[in-house]
Amino acid sequence: MLGFCLVLAAAFCFCFQNVILRVLFTEQTIAGFLHTGGFVAPTLPNSFLLMFMRMVIVVPLMASLATTLYPNTWQEIRAISTSGQQRWLGRSLAGGGLMFLYLALLYISVGLIPTGIALTLFFTYPVFTALIAWYAFGSPPTRFRWGIMALILLGSFLTLPQTGFTGGQTSAIGILCGITAGLAYALYTVNAQQSFAYLHPVPFTWMSFAITLVLSTLSLRGWHSPPIPIQWGPLWIGGILSAIVTLAGHVLNNLGIRQIGATAAAMIGASNPALTVVLAWLAIQERLNSRQLASRSSPWVSSSSATTPPPNGRNPHLNLFSTLRA
Repeated sequence: MLGFCLVLAAAFCFCFQNVILRVLFTEQTIAGFLHTGGFVAPTLPNSFLLMFMRMVIVVPLMASLATTLYPNTWQEIRAISTSGQQRWLGRSLAGGGLMFLYLALLYISVGLIPTGIALTLFFTYPVFTALIAWYAFGSPPTRFRWGIMALILLGSFLTLPQTGFTGGQTSAIGILCGITAGLAYALYTVNAQQSFAYLHPVPFTWMSFAITLVLSTLSLRGWHSPPIPIQWGPLWIGGILSAIVTLAGHVLNNLGIRQIGATAAAMIGASNPALTVVLAWLAIQERLNSRQLASRSSPWVSSSSATTPPPNGRNPHLNLFSTLRA
């Protein structure tokens, strides 16, 4: 039950992150009276900029909280940096690379196709997670999880516009990036579960953030675009808010993966589109038609039962304090 609660709390954090991203990219009415948003166009260089601004806050913030969450954070990071621990160092570096990859692909998708469709395509990742975990851990999905995966795919299909896209190759690239972002995130979660056999989630998550910061900085510096006026104040406010929920979401999700495994965590994470719809309706009065509402709520109906112990045999019935410090 603890693992379920951790992953569900992470899903709430991620849905706040999604709504913040929408406000930064497109003008919205918040709480019915405050008109704001649309501070930058949803382009690739602006996506790298937002990623950089988020990570430049997240990395020092988590570094300041790391020893409070887990006292041996820096000792474990030093330990995997020594000779003989290249395997775990490689997994940690891969975690950062995959985090950057899924965020970059998701932002590219958001810049090329409507945000709601990009996020829905991204949230096919539980299907990829279950299949990759089957290969990595030798644990085939149960019939119930096959059913959840079918609902997720059906929901993604129903959310797509009935009239199709008019953007040609651009839309096709956006769709491909959205799906590939889900695949990259699935690889990240399975890699995380394998890493947690040796490394605690807190140092693993901090290393992922740090590597993402480095890669986003290099991508931003390597992209040459004409200078345009930018409203830095609102962007930094959005960056700070996004950084807080990003940190909380990834730490909680990785702790949850440690408890119940990547596949079960992904199935619970399938509730994120439905939670995003609720938050978007409350915060920015964004509405979907009945067909799209049904598509986004269908995975949520079954996801609450997808909590089984992970293949590594860890006991899920631990209190929160032991989860953080174990």
